[in-house]
Amino acid sequence: MTTSGGCTLSTHVLDAEAGRPRVGVPVRLERDGEVLATGRTDDDGRLRFAERLSPGVHRLVFEVDTPFYPEITVTFRAEGGHLHVPVLLSPFSYTTYRGS
Repeated sequence: MTTSGGCTLSTHVLDAEAGRPRVGVPVRLERDGEVLATGRTDDDGRLRFAERLSPGVHRLVFEVDTPFYPEITVTFRAEGGHLHVPVLLSPFSYTTYRGS
């Protein structure tokens, strides 16, 4: 599902309880049930996917393994440009937004 056009994607996982980036989180990029890419967050809690996304609905699945959430899924629509999808994580909640 990659194209020469499309958009680029990055993410950032921040541990609100610890007050620092969440290192080593496994992340899957999916579309229509197909895994397009996998990776782990780096020492700064960031992951940039090399794949360019075609337009449409995609999912990021984060294996966060908190006391309540074994994983979280963020579903988003790719339409072009660069997408940055940060996740602010705590043991019993999370939030996400379209970053820059």
